[in-house]
Amino acid sequence: MRLERGNLDDPALVALLEGHLTELRALSPPESTHALDVDALRAPGIEVWVVRDGTSLLGCAALAPLTLDGTDAGELKSMRTVASARGRGVGALLVGRLVERARERGLGGLWLETGSEEFFAPARRLYARAGFVECGPFGSYRPDPLSTFMTLPLVGDRSR
Repeated sequence: MRLERGNLDDPALVALLEGHLTELRALSPPESTHALDVDALRAPGIEVWVVRDGTSLLGCAALAPLTLDGTDAGELKSMRTVASARGRGVGALLVGRLVERARERGLGGLWLETGSEEFFAPARRLYARAGFVECGPFGSYRPDPLSTFMTLPLVGDRSR
């Protein structure tokens, strides 16, 4: 498996992200679906990373800039592993790289929003294994019974 920067002009990556959005929108109502589309992922400061096995795309994740209480932080977005690659460490590889990039960029912490439904349980376990802990809503998010919010402090104690 090889980890590399993603190219949002790659048709395989676009298809993976579009499939991700379609599935999330089928699982949750619009007000509880917070995934970014491909155009939003093109915003300045967002890094997209992918894992490949040969030419096969196995998964992707993005690191988006976030400012909380005047502190530079990051938000994990668009985390997705293709069904055939689940359980092979793709997600752990991606989360590890985003944590590493956040540290390299001197960010105070990482934050994420994921679903609370059973479908998202494997993602919540993955994030917990990486050191993320549940917290309250952050940034522009609001309390939502269908959302689980998590954080990983990187500098000092910035958990919420």
